[in-house]
Amino acid sequence: MNRYTGRVAMITGAGQGLGRAIAERLAAEGASLALGDRNAVAVKEVAAAIADSTGAAVVPSTVDVADAAAVRTWFESTLDTFGQVDVLVNNAGVFRDSRLEFMTDDDWTAVVDVNLRGAFHCGRAVFGHMKQRGYGRILSLSSMSWRGNFGQVNYAAAKAGVVGLARTIALEGAGHGVTSNVIAPGLIDTPMLASMDARARDKLTGRVPARRIGRPAEIAAAAAYLCAEEAAFVTGVVLDVDGGIGIGSSLR
Repeated sequence: MNRYTGRVAMITGAGQGLGRAIAERLAAEGASLALGDRNAVAVKEVAAAIADSTGAAVVPSTVDVADAAAVRTWFESTLDTFGQVDVLVNNAGVFRDSRLEFMTDDDWTAVVDVNLRGAFHCGRAVFGHMKQRGYGRILSLSSMSWRGNFGQVNYAAAKAGVVGLARTIALEGAGHGVTSNVIAPGLIDTPMLASMDARARDKLTGRVPARRIGRPAEIAAAAAYLCAEEAAFVTGVVLDVDGGIGIGSSLR
């Protein structure tokens, strides 16, 4: 498919994991890419690999999405290079797990700044441009934890905030050809999941009705639909891609 020929996508947290998988999928379908990540080495390596495998125009940038000025500079640089931005994928995220009574101010701030403020900074940067052009797709990555998760008060609050942010952007953009949707991944085979304690990871995997963890490519497939022109009538949606874990427990 070539759904993204002539389209330009900005993707945050593109140096690994889901950001990389989404970038690979959109490039394979014809998109030009502006990739942002705090890890300069990783994002350059990803950009080079994608350009080599797909022939796509890919520009890597070192960006801290928690820094509003840095995000604005990145957006303006992308416009200078490509002349337009059609898609924004808010993927950048971090976690610092701890129970509430032991969570530090730094742990709270670091997680909220990247996961929630970062999505706000990026959405704000592109929204006026998309609205003026009458076309835009904003996709934000939340988590199954947005409903609440033990030991993740900062992460859950930030990811719930992402849902509220995205749904409000959907309302403000609906009359201007700009959609805003959310993917809430479950347990996906990423470096973030790999960093978890093995026993805890195995216990969580056993609770997934599909009896396995998901693949980054499965998130990328969902993203490729929600960010495509054909998804024009889909906005304000939270799509669980979680192997059924979000359904709840079963008596059987």
